[in-house]
Amino acid sequence: MAIEINVSEAKAHLSQLLDKAIAGEDIIITRSGRPLVRLTPVVSPRFQRVLGTAKGDFVVPGDFNDPLPDDVLAMFEK
Repeated sequence: MAIEINVSEAKAHLSQLLDKAIAGEDIIITRSGRPLVRLTPVVSPRFQRVLGTAKGDFVVPGDFNDPLPDDVLAMFEK
């Protein structure tokens, strides 16, 4: 069931109407009882990520998990 609201009421309650539209409610703004516009949320297009496209661009060094050198650790303690 759609919510129909006239333009002047829509101006006064726009923030709440936007929240309702984002939540999935159908909001129709009317003038003199005639429907003018429908509020609908903008949906960002979702894209499918392709795994492995950067394969070979970076190699994790063998000492990656080794403790940091003392001089580097000292910088964190300043």
